[in-house]
Amino acid sequence: MSIDTLLDGFRKFRKIYYEQENSLYRDQLNHGQSPRFAVIACSDSRVDPAIVLQSEPGDIFSIRNVAALVPPYEEIGNYHGTSAALEFAVCGLGVEHIVIIGHAQCGGVAAMVTNQEGGQAGGQFITAWTNLLREAHQRATRINPELEGTALLRAAERQAVLLSLENLTTFDFINDAVTAGSLSLHGWYLNIFDGALETWNPATGTFERTT
Repeated sequence: MSIDTLLDGFRKFRKIYYEQENSLYRDQLNHGQSPRFAVIACSDSRVDPAIVLQSEPGDIFSIRNVAALVPPYEEIGNYHGTSAALEFAVCGLGVEHIVIIGHAQCGGVAAMVTNQEGGQAGGQFITAWTNLLREAHQRATRINPELEGTALLRAAERQAVLLSLENLTTFDFINDAVTAGSLSLHGWYLNIFDGALETWNPATGTFERTT
């Protein structure tokens, strides 16, 4: 497959979307962005949030990384791409919702589980990054010590969503916005292969399937 595939895709976009929604791009989006939603999703090519959620341009401020991971707040180091994006979304754009979308068959979570169980998966950067989710593996096995294989992976993927959801609250600017009532936090789990989306309900302590 050549790079022309992407260029042809742009031509289709220009013809199908840009030319038919000219005022949206020239008049509305040209003057800035004001998305209501910040979505943290995995880099996995199969789970594009704009496609899955059928959003329009300007609706979603998208933050994508391996395993849809929110790292805990820290000041050390110099490279905080996800943290910087969150800060801009909340403080700069004033988004009303932050949604974390984990997903089935996540390679990042699978690499973490493999490493936690004594194997080796991922490279230098992937291993260091996904090991931030090691608590997700520990929680999954603590809840059900008999889990293994695919069942363990699915449980760890859901626990990874909850861990990242908790990590959001380590940022003062997020806590301030939540306390003020201007921001809501959400944890979702997507199984695109079954066409299923589950949303975390903190009241019941369960992921509930969307119908």
